[in-house]
Amino acid sequence: MNRLPDFHDKKIEDKNMKTCIPFFCLPSFCRLLASVLCFISSAIAADVATITNEELPSLVALYQELHAHPELSLHEEQTAARIAKELRAAGLEVTEKVGGHGVVGVLKNGDGPVILVRTDLDALPIREQTGVPYASNRIVKDDLGRDVPVMHACGHDIHMACFVGTARALGRLRETWSGTLVMIGQPAEERVIGARLMLRAGLYGRFPRPDKAVALHCQPDLAHGRIGLREGYANANVDTLEILVRGVGAHGSQPHTGKDPILLASQIVVALQSIVSREVKPGDPAVVTVGSFHGGTKANIIPDEVRMQLTLRSYKTETREQLITSIKRITRSLAEAAGMPADKMPEVIVTEESTASLYNTPALVGEVRRSLESVVGAANLVTVDPTMGGEDFAEFGITKEKVPLCMFRLGTQAPEDIAKATAERTPRPSLHSPFFKPVPEPTIRTGVQAMSTVVLDLMRKQ
Repeated sequence: MNRLPDFHDKKIEDKNMKTCIPFFCLPSFCRLLASVLCFISSAIAADVATITNEELPSLVALYQELHAHPELSLHEEQTAARIAKELRAAGLEVTEKVGGHGVVGVLKNGDGPVILVRTDLDALPIREQTGVPYASNRIVKDDLGRDVPVMHACGHDIHMACFVGTARALGRLRETWSGTLVMIGQPAEERVIGARLMLRAGLYGRFPRPDKAVALHCQPDLAHGRIGLREGYANANVDTLEILVRGVGAHGSQPHTGKDPILLASQIVVALQSIVSREVKPGDPAVVTVGSFHGGTKANIIPDEVRMQLTLRSYKTETREQLITSIKRITRSLAEAAGMPADKMPEVIVTEESTASLYNTPALVGEVRRSLESVVGAANLVTVDPTMGGEDFAEFGITKEKVPLCMFRLGTQAPEDIAKATAERTPRPSLHSPFFKPVPEPTIRTGVQAMSTVVLDLMRKQ
């Protein structure tokens, strides 16, 4: 029988240092190393806090400027130019018009990891009703040439201010980190196509390919000074579908002479609601929503077509595929049951406004969590629920490179308002609401400190 080693006598030789370390000392050494790393992280956080406080007035002014001058998806020309200017001023080498109005800034600072930091640039066709002095009153042309109001109702202006603050902090603290920083301003997030456009334009080929990628997003039901984090699935698959339901037009008084697409489309809307309740495995989150239904021009005319738009949400790839397959089957089967001829079968189109679910890589989330605790404290770092909202930041992690991702959530509201809403069980204005109104100064301060500390920890000099 082999004799078990006596661990108190065993020694481990460090071949590089040519010394012997008693095995029983390793736990103590690890605790000492953890304490040293914690001290270093706290020191970095203190440096970041000092810089943030110095930069905060100009960052709040930048936020208000961006908020008052929003631009729609794929039209972010002036916003992109403003962000490019800020990145150059912070010392980054900047390339514009990457995948539309995408901006890429690169700062090389010796050997080390490549870390990507992303912000989004675009706003929404919403008429602002916050009443703040810097509210948007812009009316712009959309892709169809219609006049529409536009507002930063999803916090992308906050994201950009934090992004610029992070660039400034990292530029001033180069002696503390080593590696390559890649900062991207992404267009068209609201249409979940901007990340794909930048990747198609060669983001991972023309520029340093990231080892890890991080981002932040506003959270309207979280107090400023608090941060939310989620390991694993954080946002859903998003698919936008268009259904063209064809029919045979006729006089409203003589429906027997035509084939009514409004009746068929209505039956389709009702039948689609059975997919989640009867076809998707219980416990697998899924949503099928018909958000647009257009058909007909006059009360006494049976039209020859109806157009519908749907949004689908899921987490798993197989659930996504099941939803799309079921929609196609139900739509065609109901058309056949209605006696539609073969050349009048409905058409189901999956549009480009689709993105994969955002999966926060667990190992990277662990690293980010330790950094965030040094900024806001463990008590203010909360685990948030996954959401069925979409986020095309996910696209940066599903290419063949499989870049690890982490997006954390930034609190935006006064603590007393959150407490009151919780006590009264009244929801706060959500993202995409005309009343969404972050509290700028404390939100931006926390965002800059949090993101800067995360990136510095990921690229800390050894």
